[in-house]
Amino acid sequence: MQFEFTTSDRIIFGPGTLRGAGPTIKKAGQRPLVVTGKTAQRAEPLLQLLRENNIEAATFSVSGEPTIQTVRDGVALAKSENCDWVIGIGGGSVLDAGKAIAAMMKNEGDVLDYLEIIGQGKSLTKRPARYMAIPTTAGTGSEVTRNAVLASPEHRLKVSLRSLWMLPGIAVVDPELTYDLPPAITASTGLDALTQLIEPYVCLRSNPITDSLCWEGIRRVARSFRKAVEKGDEKAAREDMSMASLFGGMALANAGLGAVHGLAGPIGGIFSAPHGEICAALLPHVMEINLRALRERVGKNYATNRYYQIARMLTGNDHATANAGIEWIRQLVSDFKIPRLSSHGIKPEHIEEIVKNAMNASSMKANPIALTEAELAEILQRAL
Repeated sequence: MQFEFTTSDRIIFGPGTLRGAGPTIKKAGQRPLVVTGKTAQRAEPLLQLLRENNIEAATFSVSGEPTIQTVRDGVALAKSENCDWVIGIGGGSVLDAGKAIAAMMKNEGDVLDYLEIIGQGKSLTKRPARYMAIPTTAGTGSEVTRNAVLASPEHRLKVSLRSLWMLPGIAVVDPELTYDLPPAITASTGLDALTQLIEPYVCLRSNPITDSLCWEGIRRVARSFRKAVEKGDEKAAREDMSMASLFGGMALANAGLGAVHGLAGPIGGIFSAPHGEICAALLPHVMEINLRALRERVGKNYATNRYYQIARMLTGNDHATANAGIEWIRQLVSDFKIPRLSSHGIKPEHIEEIVKNAMNASSMKANPIALTEAELAEILQRAL
């Protein structure tokens, strides 16, 4: 057995950890670029901390999922404001934008030169500017991943800027920042977190460390997902979901993902749809088709066994079947009214393009079994 495991240099976890991060921020650099969401409202705890510590910063807002132009604009602002490092505070899109901006602050040329699929795929030659990632949702785990997902509207694709150097130097995971998330966002991001625990657990590149992270993360989601959505002020549940998201990010960065993300990427490149909602809509159908394909073409193997283990963790029933786990997730999707793909404008005539792009997606390479175009099309049809 051979494997590699890497993660952020420093992870600071727990309620209130942002309030205590002043000394860490003071040591990180002189003038940060603070990357926020559409408005700076959710970043206010950080901005207040900076003011209290007399730290001057420039702010850059990211509206929706970041594009290649978003990164160009962020780098230009950072340079014009003489920023020497970056803090990202927000959901996964904001954290990914911050990672990409930090990388391009130090590397020559245009961001397109370093992108896979649509660019030259060049490797970064210099370490990015120092980067601190502060998630305000419990979903993507982007605070401990080594890539930034960027949209290219002209190519109708989402692609990654990827490097081991892009792991954030500091990840501050403070569950208090998620307490006021609306139920709908809590549900969709929480299902994204669950997806990012299930896919690395069943994928082709899992290892004993990622297995342990996924096992523990799935258990936390099972006991706390409903509480976090229905009772947003349930502190223990919010902490569980933040921990699960963190574990999922660590797992996917070291093992890989699967067909949910293999399809979600191309969908996000064509349609303006929240990543978490896409993953949530796809998850039960991908699990079902994966399991069927494994049974038909492989028989009993490690992946089919793991689907049984997932079902038992989710349901709490030591005798649960793999299909029971799928039904548990399907019920969550129904109970919390996760929109179907058709609500985002996706129609049957779009399936062929999505499948074509998905077949080349990097996430698809780790799926526990190679799915056919017909099987991918079936998943999409079921999720419409």
